Amino acid sequence: MLIGELAQRAATSARMLRYYEAQGLVCPRRCANGYRDYDDTELRVVEEIRSLLAAGFDLDDIRPFVTCLRAGNPTGDVCPDSISVLSRKLTEVDAALQRLTTVREQLRRQLDRTRTHRRRQ
Repeated sequence: MLIGELAQRAATSARMLRYYEAQGLVCPRRCANGYRDYDDTELRVVEEIRSLLAAGFDLDDIRPFVTCLRAGNPTGDVCPDSISVLSRKLTEVDAALQRLTTVREQLRRQLDRTRTHRRRQ
């Protein structure tokens, strides 16, 4: 399929596909006329990229998932390097949640103090 069809099927733009290609994540074949030609494997790769980007992964984090898919695995998250990225990301998310929980508790206490003070006035 040509770049326009892949862009449509993957719900992205041709510009993004060219960017993914420049980053070494998408690998189209070239036709004799120079057009990019994508197969269904590339569609699956682009879907994986978009899904991981939506979940907050950056392109460097995504590389092991793409490599895992290209190795013939049904998903990109079954290889050791992908599992390592998932584990690291989970640790980062847990730490961020802890920080946000602390901030929420501080704000709640401050708001409670403010309300109590206003009622006394």
